[in-house]
Amino acid sequence: MFETFRQNFPVEGRVATDPGTPVVDTGIPGLNELLDSFGGASFQQGLYRIIRPQDVPVWNARINLAFPETNGRVTCFGYDWQGSAFALDSQRLEEGQPGVVLFEPGTAEALEIPNNIVTFHDVLVVENPDAALSANIYLEDWLAAGGTQPGYDQCIGYKRPLFLGGEDDISNQELSDLEVYWHIMGQVIAKVKGLPPGASVNLRGG
Repeated sequence: MFETFRQNFPVEGRVATDPGTPVVDTGIPGLNELLDSFGGASFQQGLYRIIRPQDVPVWNARINLAFPETNGRVTCFGYDWQGSAFALDSQRLEEGQPGVVLFEPGTAEALEIPNNIVTFHDVLVVENPDAALSANIYLEDWLAAGGTQPGYDQCIGYKRPLFLGGEDDISNQELSDLEVYWHIMGQVIAKVKGLPPGASVNLRGG
């Protein structure tokens, strides 16, 4: 399992799990193996990362803040350079296994991906990394322009999110702290749901 992914996406760095952290059993065999094999790992200059097992509850909470309807049904496993989170939805199956969902803080969208944990890594990410991870923008635009490679606790976030009229351009992006970025975006996303177009939103989250 994940051999094709392993061959095409060699681990370039890894944040170690804290000593004494209990073993996490997600109840999903493929997810257990992914976290055990790659937890904390970074690929292709920070393009994609797998969450450390100990951080899965933290990521789940981030998603639930912005998308409360997912509470109790999604389990996060990875994220891309923009801080967009990938999770498994226990209530949607793809080839008999939980389907992948992409949560984008910059667009306030939750997108169903027609893959499970195995086909996402061994097929989609390998065969079409641009569609899966916006690889071209990161590698050919952001990094090529001298942009900083984000660390495990960082992302390249939007200064003004797209769902509030921000430009989808690297000039509207900056190195951000993941926790702060998701906390602010999560609050704003929760506020704008159901509001009419053009309504005023407090970006400070107060």
